[in-house]
Amino acid sequence: MTIRPPIAMLAELTHRCPLSCPYCSNPVELARTETELPTEDWVRVFGEAAELGVLQLHLSGGEPASRRNLAELVRAARAAGLYTNLITSGIGLTEARLRELDAAGLDHIQLSLQGTDAEMADAIGGYRGGFMRKMQVAGWIKAIGFPLTLNTVLHRRNLHQLPRALEMAEEMGARRIEVATVQFHGWALKNRDALMPTREQAKEATRIVAEARARLKGRLVVDYVPADYHSDYPKRCMGGWGTTGLNVAPDGTVLPCHAAQTIPHLTFENVRDKPLSEIWYQSPAFNAYRGTGWMPEPCQSCDRREADFGGCRCQAMALAGDAGATDPVCIKSPHHAALQARAAAHAEGPDALIYRIAPGKPLPLIAGAATGSEARPAERIAAENS
Repeated sequence: MTIRPPIAMLAELTHRCPLSCPYCSNPVELARTETELPTEDWVRVFGEAAELGVLQLHLSGGEPASRRNLAELVRAARAAGLYTNLITSGIGLTEARLRELDAAGLDHIQLSLQGTDAEMADAIGGYRGGFMRKMQVAGWIKAIGFPLTLNTVLHRRNLHQLPRALEMAEEMGARRIEVATVQFHGWALKNRDALMPTREQAKEATRIVAEARARLKGRLVVDYVPADYHSDYPKRCMGGWGTTGLNVAPDGTVLPCHAAQTIPHLTFENVRDKPLSEIWYQSPAFNAYRGTGWMPEPCQSCDRREADFGGCRCQAMALAGDAGATDPVCIKSPHHAALQARAAAHAEGPDALIYRIAPGKPLPLIAGAATGSEARPAERIAAENS
């Protein structure tokens, strides 16, 4: 197959984060601070990405604002000619820091929303006062004039808040809202019982999104990631393995997607050791599931093989024990019926959450949750990010 250059790169600057969201897609084994790429390596990687053909750079984490040198990194990315998008919880951003990022050339901000009120958002994020800080940051973003995307991850506990999330996106002046039903990778996989929506919730979310798209056309773009486990066909994960984008982890490991390291037989190379272009074009891991030649039946003869490329390889690994299998979400997979039954069982599972814990951090303290304590106060953010 012809390998085209990637158009987007996700730069996971750090796994540090003040929030402890139990749906986080970061790996359960989080990268420690001492393993993070230094500034000079990120600057070099941004230049290599631009030369490779990348147009869009998504600065993510963890929480990218945990990096003191964030403005310097944005400045370097813009100097390389990359469109910069900051994916953030908002925690750790002040008005002065946002203006510094604006001066550095930041193009766009994507702000996460854990819930539409403080009770829900702080309980899910494991951070008391987080929702109010997030609303303050949203106001600064609007005042400065950054283009804004609101990102809300939906699950059994907060799907009923979707209509209000859509209203909030309009109130904040967002241009887009990403309505993403939880994807079960990383910490979310550990929390399937607590987060799995019911089939009825999944159907209702799809209905609400369809109505919102018609009602808000021309005012707000509504992107939607439906509930995988309740679907009949898989999504085109990452646009197809190694076709449109790549991820660079905090330690410099280069991945076709954020969960690829869950596939045990693949070895992923590092930007400390090889140029980004060489990794993209020649890495055995990137070439493992490119195109359609690797596909088994029924994918190989299916008329959808170039529509969804067999679905998600990481999901096939997690659910079927084989990254080369048809994604069990697909109705043509021999594992589909079992997955549907498992989804129904998970949706009736216990509510106790396992919170994302960064190395060296204490357990999040959540009022009324499994830990039986209180959430960490937002006032600690300055100390935590210093």
